[in-house]
Amino acid sequence: MLVSNLVLLGVVFAKWAEPYITQNRDAEQDPYESRDNQRSTEYYRDGSGTECRRCCDPAEEPPQYANPHYQIVPQINITILKGEKGDTGGRGPYGKSGKSGQTGPRGPHGVKGTKGSIGSPGEACKSYYAAFSVGRKKALHSNDYYQTMIFDTEFVNLYGHFNMFTGKFFCYVPGIYFFSLNAHTWNQKETYMHVMKNEQEMAILYAQPSDRSIMQSQSLMLELERDDQVWVRLYKGERENAVFSDDFDTYITFSGHLIKAKSEG
Repeated sequence: MLVSNLVLLGVVFAKWAEPYITQNRDAEQDPYESRDNQRSTEYYRDGSGTECRRCCDPAEEPPQYANPHYQIVPQINITILKGEKGDTGGRGPYGKSGKSGQTGPRGPHGVKGTKGSIGSPGEACKSYYAAFSVGRKKALHSNDYYQTMIFDTEFVNLYGHFNMFTGKFFCYVPGIYFFSLNAHTWNQKETYMHVMKNEQEMAILYAQPSDRSIMQSQSLMLELERDDQVWVRLYKGERENAVFSDDFDTYITFSGHLIKAKSEG
């Protein structure tokens, strides 16, 4: 802005000084020349830019000067107006995040890498097992209370998960199990038994009184957690019921085994 103002001031000054420069040039003529022989050199410019002369002057062309008109052209050294370079300012704050662009096309496949080294061997696949099969050779009659069926014959008892003293299977491997119960009814008496999970009745084995005894069975699958217990209960004496057996043959059996461990997914 300062430079523009200086240039404009120089141009105005040149225009203002131009008539005085022309008059000074006329005064440089020979002073000893007679006034009659001197031609009038007083020329003026009107608003249109044309030159004027006196009416008594002869009609002739105005004098031509060998030297051109002088014009003042200001010379400004801009370098002296430029200040020293300032210090770098601090970094401004981050602007707002723009909108996410569209997902670009998938790039080409890279160069196939080198084959990696062989890793350490993994652990062997661990299998889980649980199974039992027990029986009873003695008959059992109902009384005033519920009775836990105690078995006296052990066919299979893998890892001792079935407790022969309490008559209950203890779950040490959580997962899905299959259970089956078989019993022989007593003539003219009901057979009324439950397969229990902890203290909850899960399935019933039932037969109505009849003139002849028959074999009854019940089976089911249960999902067990650690420390769950599965056992057989004889219904209490509100209703006369019993299961038949003798000391020589096994008429009552209770079996179960693990189908799939929970850790296997």
